[in-house]
Amino acid sequence: MTKAGPCLTRTLALCLTAAMTVQPFAAVAQQPLSASDWLSGSVRGPQRESSAWRPGDVGSRRPDRKGQPSKRAVAESGAVGAVQVTRLDQTNPDHTGTQSARRAGLPVDLWAGSDPVVLAQLVLSTPARLPAMQNLMRRVLTAQLTPPQQSSAESPSHPGQLFLARADRLLDMGALQSAQGLLIAAGPGEPEIFRRMFDIALLEGDESRACAIMDSTPGIAPSFAARIFCLAQTGDWAAAAVSLHGAEALGLIDERRAILLTHFLDDAFVDSDQLLDPSDRMTPIEFRIHEAIGQPLPTTSLPVAFAQSDLRINNGFKARVEAAERLVRAGALSPQQLRSIYAEQRPAASGGVWERAGVMRTLEAALPTGDLSQALPRAFDEFRTAGMADLLAGMIAQELPDSDDPEAARITALLRAWQNIAPVPEDVEPLETLPLPHVPETAKGEALLTAMTDIDAAVEGDPARAARGVAMLRALGLTDDADRAAAQIALLPELSEDPT
Repeated sequence: MTKAGPCLTRTLALCLTAAMTVQPFAAVAQQPLSASDWLSGSVRGPQRESSAWRPGDVGSRRPDRKGQPSKRAVAESGAVGAVQVTRLDQTNPDHTGTQSARRAGLPVDLWAGSDPVVLAQLVLSTPARLPAMQNLMRRVLTAQLTPPQQSSAESPSHPGQLFLARADRLLDMGALQSAQGLLIAAGPGEPEIFRRMFDIALLEGDESRACAIMDSTPGIAPSFAARIFCLAQTGDWAAAAVSLHGAEALGLIDERRAILLTHFLDDAFVDSDQLLDPSDRMTPIEFRIHEAIGQPLPTTSLPVAFAQSDLRINNGFKARVEAAERLVRAGALSPQQLRSIYAEQRPAASGGVWERAGVMRTLEAALPTGDLSQALPRAFDEFRTAGMADLLAGMIAQELPDSDDPEAARITALLRAWQNIAPVPEDVEPLETLPLPHVPETAKGEALLTAMTDIDAAVEGDPARAARGVAMLRALGLTDDADRAAAQIALLPELSEDPT
């Protein structure tokens, strides 16, 4: 890095003028829609950072080249103008999805009859801890469904509110690639969409892509911190320093973030032993700057989406395994991806993550022989003790051969049943089967999300409530999902603790 020299007053003014062209957020978006606090303010700055005008704003006028409001257009005659035709759903990102409703196994009118505000709240708050429900939630979030009707004046909403909630829920799950695909499908032209795309790129270590989008989309930079960061990333350290100094002078950036950016821009701090305290609410841009100045932060105490950054190949084996385990448990990573990471190298120690990597290595060697009498019980006990027996099932259930060893045979039956590739063993108490409830003609999406909440109660030890949720899934026509959920609920005691 090269420290930027002193800036002339005129240069400062010019740079600030350029920086202050960043696009504002819509007024309706000032209240964060996301349940993820780490994301809601990640690249958002003070309202003074940008002008108040944006395309499509009601009751505002676009500024002219001198920055003054343009004159309101006035009709020159009373003649009827040409009629323009456009598809209404093209302006509503709630219609956006990365897979068809048919492929997702969902009715295209799932959201019909529901208030988008209510749906957005349910999408963000509905728990999904069973793998069967994580799979269903991913399909709900990424399916292309008919948007709900806009809410009434008593409960106002804006187009895209449900879309942003879907993207934020994917981010809460740590499913960055799925969230990115959804956002790309809608296009980065809206600041709220770009803000999330920018954060995803930072967490994936691909900030060059985010900055390239920012450079190619005038007026979309969401804050001074993001603009300064991208100026430095593209090699324009002087402009970055000018923008930072000007933002500090005008009170447009808080002191803590200014200090962090100063360490990032000024090479005088390269050999400094001064450690900067992390923010109480870490954001992706601050996380990446901490890494850039040689003070990387652990992700174990951060939201699960941050664990994606630990999957990069330049990270250590232990960090990669821990991050992969966490992401698989959240439903953001497939068990087979975790299996591949386990196989990358021999464990360097014992206990914890090293022990799980070791027993997986032993199990992998035993699978081709068909003799799992030693390796499978050991692996099952190790993963079950860590509360990860379901991860083991996802990795190897389909490859387990029949066994003459009673213990290995029972474990094989349990893991196959968890993956719904075999029936639940007869000695396992099944979930109670309830009569199918009445399905509402509309608001089926609300009924579905409520049923998923009921099913999650099984994790807290309430199978009766979970049975009601499973019955509703069946009534909604989601039989396969109901079967998987019922099997996993019945098997929870077997996979979570020693039944003996």
